[in-house]
Formats: sequence, C-alpha cells, structure tokens
Amino acid sequence: MTNVAASRMRADTPLSRDFGKLWTAAAFSNLADGLGRTAVPLIATTLTRDPLAIAAIGALAFVPWLVFGIPAGIIVDRFDRRWIMALANTLRGGTALLLAVLTVAGSLDIWWLLGAVLVFGVGETLFDNATNAIIPTLVERRSLDRANGFMQAAQITIDSFIATPIAGVLFAVSLALPLWVGAGGYVIPIALALLLPVVAARPLREPAPARAHPAVGARPTAPDAATAAASGEPLVAATVAGAPRPPGGSSAREAAAYLWRHRFLRAMVLYTSVLGSAFAFAQAPTFLYFLDELGVVPAAIGVVTAVIGLGALTGSLIAAPLVARFGRGAIMLTGTVLAGVSLIGVWLAPELITGMLAYALMACAISMWNVPWGALRQAIVPGALFGRVLGIIRTVTWGLFPFATLLGGFVARADLRLPYAIAAVVTLVATAIAARLMLQASQHTEPQE
Repeated sequence: MTNVAASRMRADTPLSRDFGKLWTAAAFSNLADGLGRTAVPLIATTLTRDPLAIAAIGALAFVPWLVFGIPAGIIVDRFDRRWIMALANTLRGGTALLLAVLTVAGSLDIWWLLGAVLVFGVGETLFDNATNAIIPTLVERRSLDRANGFMQAAQITIDSFIATPIAGVLFAVSLALPLWVGAGGYVIPIALALLLPVVAARPLREPAPARAHPAVGARPTAPDAATAAASGEPLVAATVAGAPRPPGGSSAREAAAYLWRHRFLRAMVLYTSVLGSAFAFAQAPTFLYFLDELGVVPAAIGVVTAVIGLGALTGSLIAAPLVARFGRGAIMLTGTVLAGVSLIGVWLAPELITGMLAYALMACAISMWNVPWGALRQAIVPGALFGRVLGIIRTVTWGLFPFATLLGGFVARADLRLPYAIAAVVTLVATAIAARLMLQASQHTEPQE
C-alpha cells in the first residue's frame, strides 16, 4: 500500500463511539446554548434599544473567561472531566429555568439578564474547557483536525439552522418559550457526559524519558507509539497503563511557565488576542445592525442567522480537507485574510442580501481559522497540562472580548456600520504582521516541552 493510499485510509477511518458520545453531548448543549444566545439579546431589545446596553449583554458573556478561565482550567486538570461537564450544564439549565419563571411572572429586567449571562459564561468555561481537553483522549492525533471540524460543524449547524431559527419563532410566540426549551436542552448532555469512558475522566501524563522535564512531559516511548499505531487506538490511550496522574497540587504556574517557554504558542496567543478582539468589536452591534440598519423583523432574525450559519458550516466542513492538502498555516492565513475582506463587505453592504452574504463569508473564514487553531493546541500541548493551558489562553484572548465588545457598542452609538470598518483594518494589518508566524503552524504537530 502506498503512503498516499495509507493516508487516505486513515483519513476515512471512523472516529470512535466514545467520541460520538462526546459529540452528541456537545450538540445538545449547543442546542440549549443557541436558544439562549438568541433569546437573551432579543428579550433585551424589548427592554432597551441602547446599542451600548445590548453590547453589554454580549460583553458579559466573555467576562467569566477573564476572571474564571484559569481556575476552570485548574479544575478540569484536577477533577473528573465528565462530572465537570455535567455540573456545568446543571448550572446553566437552572439559570435558564429561573429566567423563564421571571419572564412569566413579569419580574424580569435588564439586570437579571446581565447576571444570567455571567452564570451562563461560568458554565461555558467549565463545559468547553473539559470538552476540548477530552477530545485528544478519544481520537488519534492525526484525526484532531477532523474531530474538531465535526465538533464545530455540529455547533454551527445546531446554533444557526436549528436553535436560532426556532428561538426566533418561539420568541415571537412568547418571550419565555425559548428559555423553557433551552433549560430542557441541557438535560441530555448531563447523562451523556457521565457515560463517557474512564480515559476521559482525568488528564493523562504521557511517559517521559529521563531527560524530560517532569512538569511538562514528552512524547510516548517508541513501544507505546508502535502499539497504538498497530491497534488503531488513540495514541494517548496506549500510554494509560502505568502512566502517573498529574499531582493533585498542580497549579496554573506550571502551565503558565510552559506557555511562556513555548515561543510559537506564546506568539500565536498574542496574535489571536488581537484578531479575536477585532471580531468582538465588530460584532457588538450585530442584532441592531440587522434589525435597524437592514430592516429585519425580530421573527425573521433566524433566517438571517441561518444564512450566516451556512457560511460558518461550510468553513468548518472544508477546513480539515484543506488543512490536509495545504497545511494548517496556509489555511489559517487564508481564513484571516478572507475575514478581513468580508468585514469590509459588511460595512459597505447596501441592503439585506449583500449584508447577509458578506457576514456569511466572514463566518466561513472564522471557521476556517478555528478548526486548525483548536487542533493545533491539542496537538502540541501535553494532555496533563491542557486544561490549564487552554484556561490561560482563553483568559488572555477571550478576556479581552468584553472590553472590545463594549467599545464596539460605544462606537455603534454613532454609526452601526463603523465597527466593521475599524475591525477590517485591524484584522488585515495584524494578519500582514503575523503572516510568517502562521505559516509555521504546519511544523508543530507533536507535544513539545
């Protein structure tokens, strides 16, 4: 069998049943998230039409990553990740239920919404961190891009084509209805998370040769790697036997030291912070942009997000095949350039169709970036450190989003289109500066000290 044929056969190998459980749990959780993510801003528009106040709703969704991202990473690396997923969704489901009761009782105000968004965000830091950390324990390393593509495709499909359109219709029927349905949507992921295998419960420290730093770990020994390759099992699963668990006293300092020593990853986090902040700044007035600038009625907002979601779904599905052909770096660079150009399109859109298509192109580009970026982190960060490293990365990057979103809402008070123009300039300039850095992404495929 030629190397090309062997690579094609490995690419077509189905992902494990246990990954299917994780995927299904994430899918139902995305359904509940999507209902709430659409319902809360729409409910907020019935309480205020101030762009800054609406932007505050989106900004607060990221505040937990700023203040709780690192503690969430420590929790994920220290405790059973299956229970963390279950408890996180219990917290979010209870909050959605409370909002529904307050809405029916006529006691809901903007402050309840702001507080609920914070709680939803805390649950998200735990659930998403645990989910990302579990993926490398259930799939082979060479399948990470494909697994992340499936996860993101499910999120986009459910969010844009199922949850958001349904939420728009339910909202038109009753303010509280999408909240009731969303609360119920969190139940199934709780059960599925607890059905995941033991290998998903805790981080696994890969056996390290004597020269390796014990705090970081290293690649598996040759016999373990050969056994994993021959059996077709995930590489990390072959290292379970005799592999010590991370010490109970592990802290964020160990992960921070690893991230600081890793020049490439450190530089990528800095670039991602700038890029993500530009997108958060641009998207602050999204709902009001479509409602007030382009004349969309609230009940039809789901149609708009469905078109945008089609672009994001396309990006998720084509990302892994494109990475396999051209490499992670080239696709990440292409995605960011395309995102900057599409932001200009949103800014200049003369009417609804053009605006939706430009926004869909931006969503496609962001997905083309997100899939390889997620796989890249999972490929190079040792499993025993992954939860904490991801917590630090998202604290640094997503922690800036609230400030960028609020700033975008403030600018939108003057002009709902202006944030898109400013974000386009920032994105394209930052990408030009970081182009060489991104092209190096294809060289990083294994855990590094």
